[in-house]
Amino acid sequence: MQSWDQMSRRDQLAATHYDFYKDVHGVRPRWMDYDSMTEQDLEAELDSLGKQAEVVFAEEKRMQEEAIVAFEARVADLLGTGAADRETAIRWIHEAEGSDGDADYLCFLVGVPYGYIK
Repeated sequence: MQSWDQMSRRDQLAATHYDFYKDVHGVRPRWMDYDSMTEQDLEAELDSLGKQAEVVFAEEKRMQEEAIVAFEARVADLLGTGAADRETAIRWIHEAEGSDGDADYLCFLVGVPYGYIK
């Protein structure tokens, strides 16, 4: 295994694409034939992937913002129907969602950003 500095520019571009593709699409592009690609091919792929990332990440942000609104409405509803405080309302949501008190898992389940529910 080579260190980053020992890799050729082409190999660095391929490794960057491989990791960045997963960040954007959630899977690694194992079907890509990096060995047959030139530096220029890889740069073009990375440029295209960067444009895709802008769209995907903007959509994810929009969806998370909508999820926050829905989550806060759910908390407010519970506060209005018997929860004594926010902590109790969130505990009830944990129970309803089956997250067993795991805040990060609850964030995943309800679509809000990690760390939003503390």
